Amino acid sequence: MVSRVHRVYVDTSVFGGCFEDQFESDSSRIFELGRSGRLILVVSDIVLAELAPAPPEVRRLLDEVPRPVLQVRSVDDEVAALRNAYLEAGVLTSRWKDDATHVAVATVARVDALVSWNFKHIVRLDRIRAFNQVNLANGYGIVTILSPTELREYET
Repeated sequence: MVSRVHRVYVDTSVFGGCFEDQFESDSSRIFELGRSGRLILVVSDIVLAELAPAPPEVRRLLDEVPRPVLQVRSVDDEVAALRNAYLEAGVLTSRWKDDATHVAVATVARVDALVSWNFKHIVRLDRIRAFNQVNLANGYGIVTILSPTELREYET
């Protein structure tokens, strides 16, 4: 069986997780897989904006990922429309617009998975189902949403 390199959208919580005891191991593993070329890491300009005020060691994680395995996606009109569809459907409120944007970017980019530690707004079964109902209603596919720990289970 031929394995391929998976594209994984990494939200901001995974960057910060590298510096929290309970999340450090699984978060760091994602960046190790990116640096070794075993994962393509996808981020958005929302992630870049959220990282801008972060401590240098957090921002350095992004700098250490080789450019061939790092993809930056912009929040364009298509992403904004899907994000707005999530908000209109009540998946999240406008207060959590950036979280909805992470999911919209991952969906439009057709990544293999979105990885996050955000269990309140993103990595939660009812929310995942709701995001995917909106995706299907708008002509998009299902987005797989996992915690970094769950991603480890899929490694070969």
